[in-house]
Amino acid sequence: MNSLAPYWPSLAGGALIGLSATLLLLLLGRVAGISGIAGNLLRRPDEDWGWRAAFVLGLIGGPLLFLLLFGHPPALEIASSLPMLVIAGLLVGFGTRLGAGCTSGHGVCGLARLSPRSMAAVAVFMFTAIVTVFIRNHLV
Repeated sequence: MNSLAPYWPSLAGGALIGLSATLLLLLLGRVAGISGIAGNLLRRPDEDWGWRAAFVLGLIGGPLLFLLLFGHPPALEIASSLPMLVIAGLLVGFGTRLGAGCTSGHGVCGLARLSPRSMAAVAVFMFTAIVTVFIRNHLV
């Protein structure tokens, strides 16, 4: 029988993401979609600027906190080249604008609110991911 021990960090991370998304919705009435939070942070400062900045700083601060607590950065392996990462980032940015949100906004928050638009978006995300993995593993 396999041990569940390697899954505890993932479970804890997922629980923290769910908790933070819930608190943001309950306390501020806002959806925790990263593309919307970051994209609107770059616009002219308004009454939402402070919490958006704190949210993005929290995203950046997470790995730094990990380094402080454990003495080494989180394990990270990137097998792609820098140009490929730039292209992928641009495509993700384009997709988040086209889809009116990102995977975190639709997948974590939209599904929890039973949003039909988010259900459709997540179905498209998952279908695209499955096809991409199939093509990469079996045809390329």
